[in-house]
Amino acid sequence: MSGKTIIVLATLDTKGQEAHYLRQQIEIAGDKAWVIDVGVVGQPTTRTDVSREEVAAAGGRSLAKLLENPDREVAAPVMAAGATQIVNELVDQGQAHGIVSMGGTQGTTLATKVMRSLPYGLPKVMVSTMASGNVGPWVDIKDITMMFSVTDILGLNPVTRKILANAAGAVCGMANVEVTLDEGDKPLVGVTTVGITTQGAMKAIEVLEEAGYETIVFHAIGPGGRAMEQMMEEGIIGAVLDYSTIEVSNEMFDALLAGGDKRLTTAGRLGLPQVLCPGAIEVLVFNEPETVPPPFNTRTLIRHSPQITDVRLNAEEMAEVGRELARRLSHTKEEAIFMIPTGGYDSYAVEGGGFYDPAADQAFVDALKANLPNNIIVLERDTHIDDPAFAVEASQRLIQLIKKHNRQGL
Repeated sequence: MSGKTIIVLATLDTKGQEAHYLRQQIEIAGDKAWVIDVGVVGQPTTRTDVSREEVAAAGGRSLAKLLENPDREVAAPVMAAGATQIVNELVDQGQAHGIVSMGGTQGTTLATKVMRSLPYGLPKVMVSTMASGNVGPWVDIKDITMMFSVTDILGLNPVTRKILANAAGAVCGMANVEVTLDEGDKPLVGVTTVGITTQGAMKAIEVLEEAGYETIVFHAIGPGGRAMEQMMEEGIIGAVLDYSTIEVSNEMFDALLAGGDKRLTTAGRLGLPQVLCPGAIEVLVFNEPETVPPPFNTRTLIRHSPQITDVRLNAEEMAEVGRELARRLSHTKEEAIFMIPTGGYDSYAVEGGGFYDPAADQAFVDALKANLPNNIIVLERDTHIDDPAFAVEASQRLIQLIKKHNRQGL
């Protein structure tokens, strides 16, 4: 071990014994523990490296003020904000190399909020009573490792000692891994796809990798697109082939694959090279057929899987989608390309498929072209999105943009 520093984030009024045990286990592993107290009401029961007073002050309120009328709804955001600031400063300065925490609903909510603010690749381990259920609210789009505590985290016993020791071993092991996120000579290329655009995306990826570019592929089901754009923000991804923009239409019509109101805005704002395609943009995704709401439930439904039902947008709705895409792309700083396969935006929408509707697709194209800024070039191709020729051109166009970007020193 090389003596990494691991942050232990805990409410030391209720989890002091467990935090002390984590400190011991981290030190046994050859690393250093840095304990941060995010408790409020009670007194800490173990040694701390960053006091609750310091955390509250960093969050914008004094601990004394919080204690005047103790209220979790008031105190928790303050302590989370303070811990977020302190932890990020330690990480930015190279003084912390991983973080571990433990808790129930309250502790998990606070600790994972801090963890979600940290860079990808930094080890994040959350021992939680909530980790056997849906962990999406706590993990969201970050690489947080959730470990089920099995028992409540209230004192030490043979089970909790073993689980906490495993957590310490996990975070220390991760912190000492030598693999980093350092980018090479060429930018990492983000690619989006869904199942019904996979064949085209696979060909596009092949072309990019043959040209020497590494790709990172995101399943465009909501969290996928958001994670890709967060990695752009963090400087991990340097160019994007947004092959499947389905997350925008699903956001607009409250369907399952909603990518948030910022989806499709990041690459343009940052000035990154990007090629966009309307992959599956006409498809809304719901669960079983009975969950499809009106007016969509009276249309042709395609069962994508036993739990997933797809429905397509009509011409009026597609025009609305075209205008919304243009709005989201309106701030794009540099030249970008939007490639449109007029023969179908996914395998369900080709001629003979259940979602084949050229008139509706044309309504999308007309609205998009009428509202896009001039620096986004629209290229229409008489083929479908899974055609290898379309995928090859999309990749080659992106490579040209990357090279132009590099020549201009952007």
